[in-house]
Formats: sequence, C-alpha cells, structure tokens
Amino acid sequence: MLNLKCLIILCLLLPCIINASDLEREKRLGDQIVDSIMDGDAVYLNAGSHSFLTIFTEVDEANTTDSVIIMHGRGYHPDWENVVSPLRIGLIEHGWNTLSIQMPVLTKKAKYYEYRNIFPESFSRIEASIQYLKKKGMKRIVIIAHSCSVHMSMSWLRQQGDQLIDGFIGIGMGATDYKQPMKQPFPLDMLSVPVFDLYGADEYPAVIRNAGKRLKLIKQAGHLKSKQLMIPDADHYFKDKNEVLLKAVSDWLGTIIK
Repeated sequence: MLNLKCLIILCLLLPCIINASDLEREKRLGDQIVDSIMDGDAVYLNAGSHSFLTIFTEVDEANTTDSVIIMHGRGYHPDWENVVSPLRIGLIEHGWNTLSIQMPVLTKKAKYYEYRNIFPESFSRIEASIQYLKKKGMKRIVIIAHSCSVHMSMSWLRQQGDQLIDGFIGIGMGATDYKQPMKQPFPLDMLSVPVFDLYGADEYPAVIRNAGKRLKLIKQAGHLKSKQLMIPDADHYFKDKNEVLLKAVSDWLGTIIK
C-alpha cells in the first residue's frame, strides 16, 4: 500500500504523465518510414528535451528561398500517404521547398480533448522547424497544417503571433470528435498573414458547420489574399483527390508570391 509521501509524489507527477505525448509510438512511426523515404532527406531537429523527425525536400533550383512546413493529422507521420506525402513531394515541382515534420502523438484511441493537453508540445517543434529553414536561407515560410495540426499550430499562433511566417494553409480546419467541441474559435481574425481555409464537401460535420464562422473571422483580419475553398467530392483525408489538393494549394501559394 502506498504511503502518504509516495501518494503525494504520484499526484504531482500524474498531470505530467497525462499531458505527455507518446514518444515511443512516435519513434515506432519514424522507424517504419525512414528507410523507405525516396524523395527528400530525413532530418532530426531538437525540440528541447528530445529530437523529432522531419523530411526536407529541396527544389532543384538552388536560388529558391520559398518553403512550406507541412504538419500531418492526428496520429500520423511526416510521410503519411494522404495529404502530407502528395504535398511534400508535389510542391517541389511548383518551386516550394518542403519540410514535413513529426507532430506529437498519443495512443491510437486518444480523442480530441486528450490531444488538447499536448498542443503546447508542438510549439518548440514549429519554432525549431522555422529556425532550421531560416538557417538554410529561406526567406518565405508558409505553414500547411491538416486536421489536428491546425489546432496545434493555431494554439501556437494564438500565443506567439504570426511574425515568423508568411502565410497559413489550414486543411480540414476545426475537426473534432463527437461531443467534443472546440473550447474557443481559431484566432483567424488576429492574423496579419494571408490564410487559405481548404476543406472537402464530404468533411467531418464540425468542419462544415463552422465554415461560415471561420470565413467571417478571416474576413475580419482583412487580408486580400486570404481565401476559403470547398473541394467537391473530397473527404477529410482527400482520398483519391491528391491532384486536386495539390493544384488548389499550389495555385493559392502562387498568389502570395506575386
């Protein structure tokens, strides 16, 4: 039976245990994909107490200083076959270097409210990724976030502001689990950089239900190059819609460099 001292220590440590991401699962995901990467190079960046996997894919033209940071959805990895891999490879042909990064993960059964506890763990990863690209001479950096990574990156933007980036693309923005609504709206009205809100017509209900509210906030920010677009016949993961997704993203990116 636990004595009082042990019980107090356990109570103090329990919040840290609950709020920590699953680094072992993250390592397993990385081990599964690193050897199979055909395009790009695996790069491990430092996030304070640990390193995390990224995949940097460079445009052949050495003078290109435009880059995107790509963030996968809940529980996946930086070479995920839906959304992530098509963009990280496809955008190279459109003149954008890509850095796809591993985001914090939990167990497979973890829900949105559990993930909310680890949003802050993504902050050091986002900032390390930005610094990595800046050291490589990148002058324009745009974040592309899908699903849960939209929540993570928006939490970072709410706290840090958008001074370090030049644009934001949210794919499937606002996806949550049943009876687990967002606690507060995304800070879209506070952003000074252009925003592209992209989602499918066959999305999760919360994404579609709140599309009007997101658009209103985007318009309040007042950036002329911001846009919202719904892709017909596309689901949350853009299955079988890789080319449509790539075209929509690359077309919008083209507007912000003019």
